[in-house]
Amino acid sequence: MQDNEPPKIEFPCDYPVKVLGRSSDSFHGVVLDVFHRHAPGFDETRVAVRDSSKGTFTAITVVITATGKDQLEALHRDLLATGQVQMVL
Repeated sequence: MQDNEPPKIEFPCDYPVKVLGRSSDSFHGVVLDVFHRHAPGFDETRVAVRDSSKGTFTAITVVITATGKDQLEALHRDLLATGQVQMVL
């Protein structure tokens, strides 16, 4: 019998968060400000930025040390609340 529950995450752990939004001069800074609020001290060398082929969208992947589900939910909520983020994975 298979269990359909997602695997349990053991905190703290390294957790990659991918953020997608329309490219703009302020997008990168706005996204990193939210990460600084929710995951202070994250390693900025573990931030990857990729633009779409036409340059319309930007994807930013940030690896943080996740401390719990509440932190991840608040991070997700505040990223979407910026009005610049279209998707958080």
